[in-house]
Amino acid sequence: MSICSVPQFKLNNGKKVPAIGIGCWMGTVGDSHQVTEMVLNALRLGYRHIDTASNYGNERSVGQAIRESNVPRSELFLVTKLSSEDHGRPEEALQHSLDRLSVDYVDLYLMHWPQAFDAAHDRYCSPEESPTFIETWKMMEGLVETGKTRSIGVSNFSIKNLEILLKNARIVPVTNQVELHPCLPQHELLSYCSSRDILLTAYSPVGKHKFATNPTVLEIAQRKDASVAQVLLSWGVNRGTAIIPKSTHETHMNENLTLIALDNNDMQILDNVHHQPGMHHSVCGFHSSDLGGSCFGWTYDQLGWDMLEGGIMRS
Repeated sequence: MSICSVPQFKLNNGKKVPAIGIGCWMGTVGDSHQVTEMVLNALRLGYRHIDTASNYGNERSVGQAIRESNVPRSELFLVTKLSSEDHGRPEEALQHSLDRLSVDYVDLYLMHWPQAFDAAHDRYCSPEESPTFIETWKMMEGLVETGKTRSIGVSNFSIKNLEILLKNARIVPVTNQVELHPCLPQHELLSYCSSRDILLTAYSPVGKHKFATNPTVLEIAQRKDASVAQVLLSWGVNRGTAIIPKSTHETHMNENLTLIALDNNDMQILDNVHHQPGMHHSVCGFHSSDLGGSCFGWTYDQLGWDMLEGGIMRS
């Protein structure tokens, strides 16, 4: 197995981000010792990119790990996210996140979803209702000038909504964080973002064990004397995307940090896994079949997601 060093990607504002980070969504909301222990182990193993969110409810646990690690803050690339209910108040929301993390700034602040949530009436706002994601983004642009975030970006944005945003943006998002793995390779979105110097960051990059028994991926892993996760993550980084796998197991965390060499044929094979029967779909559970398909209050059309029959997402 040919071992590659972990690269960094240069963002469109000149700053750099480690290509591999530790994702802190644990499947349930809330602070816990497990989160702190996971981040501590990750930092000890050499991770320097940490991805959390206000909605995860575990920023305090992440911050505790950072303090206990004694890793200099300047060595870390720390990411958190604006929740949908805070779209009308990103400055206040960011300060709350900084307080929970016990840091003076984050390296990247993301709009977690394009849709705003009206907590007073327990409903998601329509795309035309204020605060629109354009209004929210303009407020986020001002946060860069405060120094409380070094960069800003988006998450779960389609080409459709990126085009709307870019027509009104003073600052181009440095990244767009989306679900991305061989079941959902997002080829068109990757091409679009690359042409506009927007880094794609992949969440669920190993597909939640969807590939554990896939013969195509297993063959490459066996041939490379690597784990399935290493194959998938190396594919992601080779494509020019950052990856944020989550694991609480030290052995897996160490494996995830170790990339392997994939040739053009390997890459092409993995690029086409989603064409196999039953393999082209999201692995996340937040999709709904109502209104012909929706997610967190917006239809697939409003989100700009192209779906096939049966709720299977096109790349």
